[in-house]
This record gives sequence, C-alpha cells and structure tokens, in this order.
Amino acid sequence: MSKVCQITGKRAISGNNVSHAHNKTKRKFYPNLFEKRFFIEGEQKWVKLKVSSAGLKLIDKKGVAAVIKEAKEKGFLKK
Repeated sequence: MSKVCQITGKRAISGNNVSHAHNKTKRKFYPNLFEKRFFIEGEQKWVKLKVSSAGLKLIDKKGVAAVIKEAKEKGFLKK
C-alpha cells in the first residue's frame, strides 16, 4: 500500500533524525493520509480515495468532482 495522496501527489520524503550530540541518522517523513469515501453527485456513485489532510481541505474548497478531474489531468489519480 503506497503512501501517496491521490489528490495532491504528496509522498514520503527523506530527512535526518538529529540527536542532542548532533549525530544524524536517516528517516522518512510520511504524509498525513486518510482513506475516505466521497459521493460524486454527477455520477451517483461512491469513490474511495487515499487523501492527505491538505487534499481534504482542497476538496472542501473546490468540490469532489473538480478536484478528481484535476488529479486525473496531473496524473495523480489513475482511473
């Protein structure tokens, strides 16, 4: 199960854990993902998406249908 937002395309990035002694070890920063179901009124069906919290805010702002259309154009959503 990949940890990638289907709306914004956010994915895990790498960085460092830094100790008090300033020793560095590699780690990953994962996006804040949720698996949510959305109802598309134009098509009268439910769609299950893996979205980040930023993706949820975008859906609240623009609407599900518009955001899904943009995600398909950008290649984040493959359906």
